[in-house]
Amino acid sequence: MDKERNAHQIVRKDAKGCFVESLNDAFSIGKCHLTFATYDLNRPAGQRQTNLVQIYLDCGELLELCRKAESGELRGLLQIRKQKGDSSPLYQCMGGTSAEKLHRAGKPRPDGKSLSRVFQLVPGSKADFLLVADSGPGETDEKGLIVPRFGKHPENHVVISMGMGPFCEILLLTRAHYLAWLAASYSRAPQGSPFPQEPESVSEGPQELANAMF
Repeated sequence: MDKERNAHQIVRKDAKGCFVESLNDAFSIGKCHLTFATYDLNRPAGQRQTNLVQIYLDCGELLELCRKAESGELRGLLQIRKQKGDSSPLYQCMGGTSAEKLHRAGKPRPDGKSLSRVFQLVPGSKADFLLVADSGPGETDEKGLIVPRFGKHPENHVVISMGMGPFCEILLLTRAHYLAWLAASYSRAPQGSPFPQEPESVSEGPQELANAMF
C-alpha cells in the first residue's frame, strides 16, 4: 500500500465517498496545497473520480488558522455561530488561475475564462465543520483577483463533514511539515530567499488522481 501513497502527501482525511489531503508540493511558492475529491466505487477503476478541487492556501493564512485553533479562538467563534444559527463561513479562501496563465501552460478553458477556486470553512450541523471546495469559471478583476462566476453551480463541488480534532490534525501536521521545509530551505541557501520564483500549478479537471487510494 505504501507504493500507492502520494509521495507528497502529508495527511489525508476520508469521509463517505470523498477525502481531503494536504500536500507539500507548493511550499516553494508560499502555498499549502489541499486536494478535495469525491469518488464512486461503483464506477470502473480509473473512472471513479467524480469531482476534484485543488486549493492553494497561503502559508501565512495557514499559520493564522493554527493560532486560532490552538488558542481556542476557532472553537469559540464556532460556538457563537452555532448558537446564533449563523451558517456563514468562519474562513474563506478565494483564488484560482488567470486565463492568461492557463493559456501559457497549454491548459486553456474551453470558454476562455479564468479558473476560480473557493474554499470555505462552514459551521456544520452533524459535525463541527463543513469543508466546502468549489471550482469553475471565473474572471480576473482590476486588482488581479480571480472572481468566481459560477454562482450556485460550480463545475466541481466537494463537501466534507469534519470534527474539530481531525481538522486541527490537518492544520498542525501541515504546519509542522512547512516549518521543517522552511528550515531545510534556509540551511541550503542561508544567504538567499527559500522561495524560488515558480509558477503556480494549474492542475485541475476530471483526471484521476494517480496515487489516490479509493
